Amino acid sequence: MTLTTLDPKTALIVIDLQKGVVDMLTAHPTADVVQRSADLATAFRRRSLPVVLVNVTEGAPGRTERTRPLRIGNSPDWADLVDELHLQPSDHLVTKRRRSAFHDTGLDAQLRGLGVTRVVLTGISTTSGDESTARSAYDYGYHVVVATDAVTDTDSAAHANSIERIFPKLGETTTTAVIIDMLRETT
Repeated sequence: MTLTTLDPKTALIVIDLQKGVVDMLTAHPTADVVQRSADLATAFRRRSLPVVLVNVTEGAPGRTERTRPLRIGNSPDWADLVDELHLQPSDHLVTKRRRSAFHDTGLDAQLRGLGVTRVVLTGISTTSGDESTARSAYDYGYHVVVATDAVTDTDSAAHANSIERIFPKLGETTTTAVIIDMLRETT
């Protein structure tokens, strides 16, 4: 389903656009995903809408048979958000240790406290952090929107599956430009 409207209290959630993650090989150029996410963050800030910037610092405890280990600690700034997001004092920072930005982070309570009813998701990676966060947001009762040109993954086929089959079941999908236009129309 394509985007039809934005709720008065919509939050942007930018997932894992951090220095150690954006270097991964992805289905779409990471620079484009970063720029579109930054553009959305700017548009949300202009409307005084919540911007949530999420990073990941470690993997979930217990399971050790990961096929690809989480690259924690390769550099001292691995978990730092990319500079292009222009972190602002009004932004909400969330550090996650699981795939979903909602799991054990207090994000749901933060968003509810702000009166948020709809979330727009961007970031890396489509089939991991983005999809897990979208599923959690849906389960918590938020209206979910995925900016399909502002997400990417290391696997093109898996990325396409999430965009075409998973996200439409969880909410609405659209492009960054459509979201920014809707934000302009509501001012």
